[in-house]
Amino acid sequence: MTFLRDTGLIFWSQLRANLRNPVWVIIGLMQPIIYLVLFGPLVKGIAPALGPGADPWKILTPALVIQIGLFGALFVGFGIVAELRAGVVERQRVTPASRGALLLGRVLKDMVVLVVQALVLVGVAALAFGLRPNPLGMVLSLALIAVMGAGLASASYALGLWARSEDTLASLLNSVSVPVMLLSGILLPMTVGPTWLQNLAKVNPFSHTVDAARALFRGDFGAHEVYLGTAVTVAVSLLLILVASRSFARENA
Repeated sequence: MTFLRDTGLIFWSQLRANLRNPVWVIIGLMQPIIYLVLFGPLVKGIAPALGPGADPWKILTPALVIQIGLFGALFVGFGIVAELRAGVVERQRVTPASRGALLLGRVLKDMVVLVVQALVLVGVAALAFGLRPNPLGMVLSLALIAVMGAGLASASYALGLWARSEDTLASLLNSVSVPVMLLSGILLPMTVGPTWLQNLAKVNPFSHTVDAARALFRGDFGAHEVYLGTAVTVAVSLLLILVASRSFARENA
């Protein structure tokens, strides 16, 4: 009960800070909407090459939700760098709060922000472009993406504690995030690429998350992409959370 109470306190504290200054949440949502508006018609133009009856909005929208999770969750570490500089983390360290709760409360806040952004993006796609995803599939895909976001946010906080500098953290994250995005098939399914690029993309765990989310949006619950993507996403996220938890515990020892 103490752990849950501590987690809740950190969660509400972090969420209130976001509500007081929501500019970064809005900025994080604007880029995927721009992709949806400007890149969507291009995907629609090549839809026949993506397979018979392929719906370009069911291909692009779930991938853009993952893009929100990828960039939004991966860059939350900048917040903890600022908190380190302001002495917030130092003050939390001297309290009896559980060290795991200090991380989990922050991660839960990031999951909530991610889900809200995803719902807004799906709403825009539905109202402006007639997206009609499978309702259950959409809920399951959002849950999967939230799990992915939890892992990435945990890793980002751990890196922020290690780097202690926005410049170092930015260089590290930018060098990782762009190749990961390009090899995940967010903008276009990797099946339209050459064989060597498809093989390279299979090494990227988030390409399997993208494939699973697209299958769920279609309502294709029995597709092997769903099972593989879910297993890979959960495994990678749990590993990142475990590593971040140990890093956070050492930092706050």
